[in-house]
Amino acid sequence: MSENPTPARPGAPDEVLRVEDLKVHFPVGQSIVPFRGPLAHVRAVDGVSFSLQRGETLGLVGESGCGKSTTGLAALRMLEPTGGRILFEGQDITHLNKAAMRPLRRRLQMVYQDPYGCLNPRMAVRDIIAEPLEVHGICSHRGELQDRVAALLKTVGLLPDMADRFPHEFSGGQRQRIGIARALALEPSLIICDEPVSALDVSIQAQVVNVFVELQQRLGLSYLFIAHDLAVVRHISNRIAVMYLGRIVEIAPRDALYKAPLHPYTQALMAAVPVADPVVEAQRQRAVVVGEVPSAMRPPPGCRFHPRCPQAMPVCKTQDPALLDLGSGRAVACHLHPVQMPASTRKDAATAGAPSAPRAATTP
Repeated sequence: MSENPTPARPGAPDEVLRVEDLKVHFPVGQSIVPFRGPLAHVRAVDGVSFSLQRGETLGLVGESGCGKSTTGLAALRMLEPTGGRILFEGQDITHLNKAAMRPLRRRLQMVYQDPYGCLNPRMAVRDIIAEPLEVHGICSHRGELQDRVAALLKTVGLLPDMADRFPHEFSGGQRQRIGIARALALEPSLIICDEPVSALDVSIQAQVVNVFVELQQRLGLSYLFIAHDLAVVRHISNRIAVMYLGRIVEIAPRDALYKAPLHPYTQALMAAVPVADPVVEAQRQRAVVVGEVPSAMRPPPGCRFHPRCPQAMPVCKTQDPALLDLGSGRAVACHLHPVQMPASTRKDAATAGAPSAPRAATTP
């Protein structure tokens, strides 16, 4: 897959973010032999490519530990990439130093998972939201700063007179709104949302997601929305990328993905989502996945999902499938799609009774 990364269309004027063959490896242990370096590397992100258009939300889903959050942090240059390229609004930011990145930070923001841990408990809400404005010298005097903070609180559905309170005086949903207001303070064009509702009650999750949707419609924001809750991702995303063990295995428009998932891992994720109707839930077929996720230090050869895949074939153990562009905004990395295999391998798989490839779905 690293030899043939995710198909990506040429950059367009309305493209906000482009990630090409991104790798983030973390060293583990140290050899006792001098100058030998680390004993191993955790391949947290190992050849990820995608693009994000202005005003679009790309959902990034997968099991815990698959590299979703690491991808988001690297895209913001909060983690140093091991390889690949990151382009923000057409500018290559992969190797920019801190001084060069500073003016770009205004347009690149993040909303974190923990709505309490990311807020300084000793600072009033007014100071929390005003801090990025002061750091970047946005407001010329104190009165303008206070007016800006009041406007931001209104934007996320809070009252301006809440500005003098401290984070512990708010509920979880309100604290997340404060985090969103802080991210909006510098008028960004891209916000990385790292599981922003996973720590909230279900009833509050919908309210916060609606805030994201309303802000996007009003301000034209772009989101990379990282989550493991497929219901939340379905509500907010235009396109969805499915990640497994450091790589993207499928990308598709939202409705096409939910209507006809192509990769066995995506099918398993969909099958794990319960259906409200108990009769339908009892009768529907499930794609069963067994076993544990392999170690990112020693990923299996060939397709990384093959040790757990109920439809694995011999070719899956030796050949790493590329993320193949199927058209209509869909791409999948799976040998079940016949185009992935050499002609001789396709013939052998057919003789062995391998499952037939699903047809590529089109966007409704």
